Amino acid sequence: MQVTIFGTGYVGLVTGTCLAEVGNDVVCVDIDAAKVERLNRGEVPIFEPGLEDLVAANRAAGRLRFTTDAATAIAHGRVVFIAVGTPPDEDGSADLSHVLAVACSIGRHLARHAVVVNKSTVPVGTADKVRAAIGAELALRGAEVPVDVVSNPEFLKEGDAVKDCMRPDRIVIGSDSPKAIELLKTLYAPFNRNHERLVLMDVRSAELTKYAANAMLATKISFMNEMANIAERVGADIELVRHRNGSDPRIGYSFIYPCAGYGGSCFPKDVQALDRTARQFGYEPRILAAVEAVNGSQKHRLFELMKAHFGDLRGRTIAVWGLAFKPNTDDMREAPSRVLLEALWAAGATVRAFDPEAAHEARRVFGARDDLHLADDAFGALAGADALAIVTEWKAFWSPDFERIRAALRTPVIFDGRNIYDPKAVEAAGIAYYGIGRGRSVAHPKLA
Repeated sequence: MQVTIFGTGYVGLVTGTCLAEVGNDVVCVDIDAAKVERLNRGEVPIFEPGLEDLVAANRAAGRLRFTTDAATAIAHGRVVFIAVGTPPDEDGSADLSHVLAVACSIGRHLARHAVVVNKSTVPVGTADKVRAAIGAELALRGAEVPVDVVSNPEFLKEGDAVKDCMRPDRIVIGSDSPKAIELLKTLYAPFNRNHERLVLMDVRSAELTKYAANAMLATKISFMNEMANIAERVGADIELVRHRNGSDPRIGYSFIYPCAGYGGSCFPKDVQALDRTARQFGYEPRILAAVEAVNGSQKHRLFELMKAHFGDLRGRTIAVWGLAFKPNTDDMREAPSRVLLEALWAAGATVRAFDPEAAHEARRVFGARDDLHLADDAFGALAGADALAIVTEWKAFWSPDFERIRAALRTPVIFDGRNIYDPKAVEAAGIAYYGIGRGRSVAHPKLA
């Protein structure tokens, strides 16, 4: 099938590549000429496991192309995906300017029936706005071209996006058009062979489904962080609580890991956008507001622990392992590391950091500064440091040589923002340990 995809970010590039992998003829469009040029040279601008090889293979096979020419791309596609960014506006609502700009472009160039698919995460009612924008441009041309607008939200996890796309657990299609539904059933048939994954519903329910899913997952994280903060004060170990409660099938183990806060391009933005949508319709979403508030304060937790341990941080050097908001990505959007680093610099500390993939993004975000050194490896970050903070749980950090860490640090202490270490093992190596909700207020009264 001939497919056009607007946007070559995480969603657009992964979706287009995976659709090409199963035999479709895919053209990806982006207004960023430099990015398109890089992609046409075989350079993938984001880190996502497995993606670079798939892009190369499908480019070589002629099934995947990249262009800035919207008119040619629109003429190509029977199905046209909108997979552009919807960043938060100043009031927290989703900024639909990029989505509607694509809709206008489709209306200006469309000459035959097409199914237009909203793949971007968008508020309820966006399909109506896309349909209206396309219709307005068609009317200006005096053209009568039938268009179906469908909601087909993505459920890709950064770091597992290729796997999630090739083996989805559900494929949500929101449409009242039998013709559009049948076309998308055909498109998704290769991903739907061993059991039924298609979930059909109306457009508005499909639009809400994605927001509800991300808000639910964010709620689990913030709730567990709330429990971790209680555990810290009463002298309990949240990891024991997590193991016990995770065994309850009504709760499960996913997304109940205490941490230094969630980040990325989805959860923060989507919780805020859903909150804003609810308020626009006259409802006060108290749980969503609490989820966001807890997460905002949780991002300061590691710094609070450092302040409690050291007192004055001026002149201190802190080693940071992990800058990306999660492992297996180079994405630092809304990452807890950004909050920690800014707080350390404001307190007069210097940072030595290492991340296996996000160093280039850190250079872009922070620029060159004397109080930030980006090391080439994990132990290089420890040179001259007073303490070590674990901010991202990359696998390479899980089983370090604690004796080597103790020898490298001037005042051996680990602040574990992901609870990946056993406190007893760390302390047996002669290193002070602070985790998230590990009952440290008992051993360290000044934290109570």
